[in-house]
Amino acid sequence: MPEDSFDGWGEDPGRARVLVEDSRRRGRGARSNASGRFEAQQRAETDDGWGTGEDLPAFKTTVRTDAARTVIARNESPDISFDRSINPYRGCEHGCTYCYARPTHCYLGHSAGLDFETQLYAKPNAAELLVAELAKPGYRPATIALGSNTDPYQPIERRLGITRQILEVLAEARHPVGIVTKSASIVRDIDILSGMAKNGLVKVALSVTTLDRGLARSMEPRASTPAKRLEALRQLHDAGVPTAVMVAPVIPALNDHEIEAILEAASGAGVCEAGYVMLRLPLEIKDLFREWLATDYPDRAKRIIGLIQSMHGGRDYTAEFGLRQRGRGPYADQVARRFQLALKRFSLNVRRRELRTNLFRAPTPAGGQFALF
Repeated sequence: MPEDSFDGWGEDPGRARVLVEDSRRRGRGARSNASGRFEAQQRAETDDGWGTGEDLPAFKTTVRTDAARTVIARNESPDISFDRSINPYRGCEHGCTYCYARPTHCYLGHSAGLDFETQLYAKPNAAELLVAELAKPGYRPATIALGSNTDPYQPIERRLGITRQILEVLAEARHPVGIVTKSASIVRDIDILSGMAKNGLVKVALSVTTLDRGLARSMEPRASTPAKRLEALRQLHDAGVPTAVMVAPVIPALNDHEIEAILEAASGAGVCEAGYVMLRLPLEIKDLFREWLATDYPDRAKRIIGLIQSMHGGRDYTAEFGLRQRGRGPYADQVARRFQLALKRFSLNVRRRELRTNLFRAPTPAGGQFALF
């Protein structure tokens, strides 16, 4: 079966897109692989009708080395709770169709579509770089967010172990860290996390988008199942690690009815804190998400997009701080109110745990000298 054209019934109808055959993208989230927005030429694979009988190969995961010189990224965004973060990987094999990090892959000359899930970059020297940055004179500790852009526990972490190496450095330096993931693989590192938790140095949040296994498999194809994420939260709680659940993203007319059920299930797993983020559709994501809706939920597509646009003044997305993650208007207000009532019902966010910064001790770089005092 040849690849099909997608008519782009969103904001850019003049640019046709090509959907990749199911057999080539099995187990992937995106339906297409359009060239990135910075590319001078747009390329797409099509059937020219000559019938050579040669099937195009399936997309396979490849991992390149990211020649990073620093590993702590800084931000000044007023609507997020941290000013520094570490991402051990660029691109993410989980393949979440809605992932807000997809457009960043275009800076590397890749597509925000299937390339984002298959053309990955790893930072094997991340722990070494982290030691050097923490050891700089004048460094002042504050919570580092691990996994703010792409998931630190995506499948390649099992083989590369870069996230674990970073945690070992942070544990030795007694540096606070907050982790966000969709992977139950985090339980591998309970030995480190439980030790840090005893000193008030770690908090872990798992994103639970839905409790529906079928929906999760469709829109988060290589992330852990909802049941495994909840079990991971339970194991972390039992090990003394403070946990939170993120209902993210909330998608109108698709998973919004699950807010209360997700919070109830997370509360039962020992979670004490919770948050939510509305679906965001900036840049390439607006087309990628529409493609997914057209193939998997065509009966709800127009209603979902209509509700999203109702929160952004008729547009797909508003980049303004304070609005980009929550939106405005009647629907946004309704979700916010429901969430607040559910927090109260399940006794969540009664007390927010602040991580400690006063235990920090600067590490010594390889070949360096210990401080005299």
